[in-house]
Amino acid sequence: MFLHALATALPPTAFTQDECWEIVQRSPVRQRLSKRSRLILHSILRGDHGITTRHFAVPEIENVFDLTPDQLNAAFRAEAPRLAGRALSLALAQANVPAADLDALLICTCTGYLCPGLTSYVAEQLGLRPNTILQDLVGLGCGAAIPTIRAASHLLAAQPRATVACVAVEVCSAAFYLDDDPGVLISACLFSDGAAATVWRATPGPVALRCFDFQSLHLPAERDKLRFEQRDGKLRNLLDRSVPALAAQAVDQLWQQRGPRPVARVVAHPGGRDVLEALTPVLAPHSLDASARVLRTCGNMSSPSVLFALEETLTTAAPSAASGDFWLVSFGAGFSAHSCRLGVA
Repeated sequence: MFLHALATALPPTAFTQDECWEIVQRSPVRQRLSKRSRLILHSILRGDHGITTRHFAVPEIENVFDLTPDQLNAAFRAEAPRLAGRALSLALAQANVPAADLDALLICTCTGYLCPGLTSYVAEQLGLRPNTILQDLVGLGCGAAIPTIRAASHLLAAQPRATVACVAVEVCSAAFYLDDDPGVLISACLFSDGAAATVWRATPGPVALRCFDFQSLHLPAERDKLRFEQRDGKLRNLLDRSVPALAAQAVDQLWQQRGPRPVARVVAHPGGRDVLEALTPVLAPHSLDASARVLRTCGNMSSPSVLFALEETLTTAAPSAASGDFWLVSFGAGFSAHSCRLGVA
């Protein structure tokens, strides 16, 4: 299948990491944390850990750690469709596709739960046809964008004349939780909000970039190293210190299975500074600078991040028959990792 558009969207409110530290300083939750936990927050938010700015969609983010589960759910229900709709509207305009001509919409998220899912809200918001195929993918974590695109490829194989859109959207601020667990503290310092939308057809667009060669790897024995759990009715992120090494091992396995076609660029999910440092020797000599730039200006947005990195990479280079394909890789809860190629037809 062929890429016809890629667009991203961020919440309008941005905070530097220094400003995030000031929010923690003023928050009543600070008094509930141990001295060690406050030192961890200070070290990450005031040090250089690969992030300068993050965007948050939850209103009055200063109070986020004191919001009830119902308030967090309400924030996700309001903000996730809005953010996803902005990204999709931009992608449809870029592809010159009226919303009413969209045949299928797939949306992935892990930072909130709605029934009916986000696709119902976005379909209403953009005016999709009543018979548009709607499919929600929930629970795939940071790696979700690539398996969502893979699902679109199966749909296009069955309906070659269709136009299919995929959206990865996360409102991580609606899943913020704070206690004395180091993984929880680190999560609160890394994650942020964003959305990325792509439009696909079975026939080439103006650029004729084809997506193919999907691969997945699942390591359920490592599931508890990176996942959400419910605590006091809220989502609480479990993040083990072994995650960078796990990501590197999983990506290495996919990299070794990539096949003989040349690779010009690697586009990786920027999970964090330590993750990118662990991936660098695995993927050398390929640069992960685009991923690092996305991490620095946006933080870890979970599933949309790899598509932000792809958008960043496409500003300076494109796959070609001479130089090779782009190799995309994402990873996250499960523990799982996913890859695909983007190349010329």
